[in-house]
Amino acid sequence: MLRVYKFGGASIRDAEAIRHLGELLAEKAPRPGAMVASAMGKTTNALEALLQAARQSDETLYRRRLAAIRNDHLTVAEALFGPESAVADELEQWLAELNDAHHAYRDTAFPFHYDQTVGVGELLSTTLVAAWLNEIGVATRWCDARQLIITDDCHQAANIDWVATRERITSLAQAGDEVLLTQGFIGATADGVMTTLGREGSDFSAAILAEALDADELTIWKDVPGLFNADPRRFTNARQIARLSYAEALEQTWHGAKVIHPRTLAPLQRRGTPLTVRSFLEPEAAPSIIGPESGEGDTLPACMLRDDQLLLEISQTDGSFVDEALMAKVLTRFAEAGLHANLIDVEALRLRLAVNNQPERLAPALEALEAHFSVARRDDLVLLTVRHPDDALLDALEGGRTRVAEQRNATTAQRLYLAAECSDSWRLPD
Repeated sequence: MLRVYKFGGASIRDAEAIRHLGELLAEKAPRPGAMVASAMGKTTNALEALLQAARQSDETLYRRRLAAIRNDHLTVAEALFGPESAVADELEQWLAELNDAHHAYRDTAFPFHYDQTVGVGELLSTTLVAAWLNEIGVATRWCDARQLIITDDCHQAANIDWVATRERITSLAQAGDEVLLTQGFIGATADGVMTTLGREGSDFSAAILAEALDADELTIWKDVPGLFNADPRRFTNARQIARLSYAEALEQTWHGAKVIHPRTLAPLQRRGTPLTVRSFLEPEAAPSIIGPESGEGDTLPACMLRDDQLLLEISQTDGSFVDEALMAKVLTRFAEAGLHANLIDVEALRLRLAVNNQPERLAPALEALEAHFSVARRDDLVLLTVRHPDDALLDALEGGRTRVAEQRNATTAQRLYLAAECSDSWRLPD
């Protein structure tokens, strides 16, 4: 039985966590044929902050942030392998390449600069993990995802060249019996230019690997025991879901459920490969399974929150109707900028869109739209999406908050609220 495993950043956040991962593979869980790992802990956030400092040409801040990333990884290397290890030398090489890339690309387009630098976190983490697994006797072959995952040049949201990618992965898999360990989140164009698959894209990387290898199962190891009908970090009484279908999982991830990356499920669905979500902290706990069959998760109300939303209201400058031509122009401009509309509401005289607040992407899109349309914006909002709601549930969740916008169909309700009226902690009604 061929299994593919994916480990997120929390499961390799420090030396103790990496040791635990080694124990899990060596003793407690069936050994996978291939494995994908994310960057350590909050490294991607740190690399994004480093990118910001580089683009602002703030050398002092840049050096401080780079030193912190270096210290985080070298501290783990020393804890695992002792001082002055060969692994530390490998990490230093990656960090030197990261520094060179920032100086080379700081004046290029943001998405390109992002892709040449932020994905280094996965190269650093998998260097540590591969070395440790081999150290404890779990034969592991480190593989560069940039030679496996072939994409176009749509930076920060690259599209997969499935034919080339399958050829690369299947060819590599035939070369030995070790566990194949590669990076999540990153790939490269056919010319070798580094790309990324979208924020939190390591799940998608694992699904690509599973599809290409025709795996029997993909297991994603998390710091939670499975899938819930709401984010357990935000909803104090969220309930774990034992099973749900691909279709329902796709709906929930599309609307912001954070356990699984939205692009993960399509390649698994093509092969009928089940996705199991397990806790690396409690590997014996009951998991959640996504597969072809429906489960209780297909009808259970589920809540998703998106913070830091802004609402755009777009209308014709001459007061005429919102028509198909306007909508096509607006949505095309959004697609070209890599923006996703989380809520779409159409009225006779205005088109309303809720989007993530991404200034680097929004600025050029809004500039282009404002040349032809009237555009108003409202910031600091929170979007609540509820699958399979009823009126009583929606009223209880609203709890007196100011409703800024709403969209509803037979299976999904969305309401936009003022962030100032939304606490971090929510509760599902009993």
